[in-house]
Amino acid sequence: MWLGKRNVLGVLVDAVDYEAATAQVLSAAREHRPLALTALAVHGVMTGVLDRAHNARLNSFDLVTPDGQPVRWALNLLHSAKLRDRVYGPTLTLKVLEGCAAEGLPVYLYGSTGETLERLTPRLQRMFPALKIAGVEASKFRQVQPGEDEQIAERIKGSGARVVLVGLGCPRQEVFAYAMRPLLDMPLMAVGAAFDYHAGQLRHPPGWMQRAGLEWLWRLGLEPRRLWRRYVVLNPVYLARLGAQKTKLWDAEPPAPSDERPSTFSV
Repeated sequence: MWLGKRNVLGVLVDAVDYEAATAQVLSAAREHRPLALTALAVHGVMTGVLDRAHNARLNSFDLVTPDGQPVRWALNLLHSAKLRDRVYGPTLTLKVLEGCAAEGLPVYLYGSTGETLERLTPRLQRMFPALKIAGVEASKFRQVQPGEDEQIAERIKGSGARVVLVGLGCPRQEVFAYAMRPLLDMPLMAVGAAFDYHAGQLRHPPGWMQRAGLEWLWRLGLEPRRLWRRYVVLNPVYLARLGAQKTKLWDAEPPAPSDERPSTFSV
């Protein structure tokens, strides 16, 4: 199921399911086509709402999936999308990796810390014994230096990878995927906390909390200092804006997709 892009608070989110999203990534990987994908929950949508330049970048992505239940609910409420499930970044990651393993498409892991990648790599290979991990590269936790983006692209291409998973955190990973897309002939997937989850460093909430859209509460309990503003401040603003868009009190006009590469971004 893929109904195309729909306006959620001015951010263009795809009304898509796991099967269609996975198929698009694998097709681009096979055909050596650039593709930028991100999975947005409420925080990801609000980064666009509060920063119009970033909103334009998000609107240029080939695929933006509804990572959180509230984003899925918004698609259903505003556009009658009839989506039965969200397209959660960590789960989509596993579905893409399963397809990559089956088709022999090598994968490059970019971002997070060296410690996380050391834990993540063997876990993924146990889950998918046929998976080819072409390379791993930890984040530098700084801004890109002149010419460094081309060097990163050459390392990725030289590895033989056909898919890049990017785990830099929102919104850094989206800016990275947007900036690197012109340099790579393969999909870049901004997968958020998927690295930490699949490395065993974050625990998934119970299924009932995920279905009820309460994953934010679980994450807040685990990391209150880091995440309190994201959830306590942004969640009510999201709901208020959603109500205003639904009742037409606010014209959530999406900015035109951007094609201008950022002068600097996090690597």
